[in-house]
Amino acid sequence: MKVISGKYKGRKLMGFDIVGTRPTMDRVKESLFAMIYPWIDQAIVLDLFAGSGNLGIEALSQGAKYAYFVDKNKKACQIINTNIDMLNIRQGEIFCGDYQKALRDFVLKKISFDIIFLDPPYQTDLVEKSVSFIMKENLLNKKGIIVVESDKLEKVSNFDMLEVVKMKKYGDKWVAILRQI
Repeated sequence: MKVISGKYKGRKLMGFDIVGTRPTMDRVKESLFAMIYPWIDQAIVLDLFAGSGNLGIEALSQGAKYAYFVDKNKKACQIINTNIDMLNIRQGEIFCGDYQKALRDFVLKKISFDIIFLDPPYQTDLVEKSVSFIMKENLLNKKGIIVVESDKLEKVSNFDMLEVVKMKKYGDKWVAILRQI
């Protein structure tokens, strides 16, 4: 796993082997970032269920202003920290704990996002719960996007307050880019 473009292009990232995670593979990441390129410059990014921090780091490499990484897995948080240190990234912050607590913290601190990467464990209802909370608490900026990855089409495309900008299937995973209607 490596950074595919931008400031940190070609740099290898740790975390391919974190138990319970599915890193976004390089070819999928390349296609995904080509789709969201117009939203990246100077974006405030949330990498929710971050795993290795792969997506947030890629966004920073391609011009995002700041990234918040959230994961409850302590090993994942250590890997994110290692990756950030290795790349000498200073415009990122790690929240190691439950995603709901992190989202409530962002509400209290009045932090909202231009891009939210949402790739929770499959076979859960965490996509629906996360998107619902994000929209209810206005954590997505007016012109922001949510990038959702899931194993089921209905988990990435059925939201009342969001429209699908782009959607694509990669092997067993669906990726959708959503924005407010």
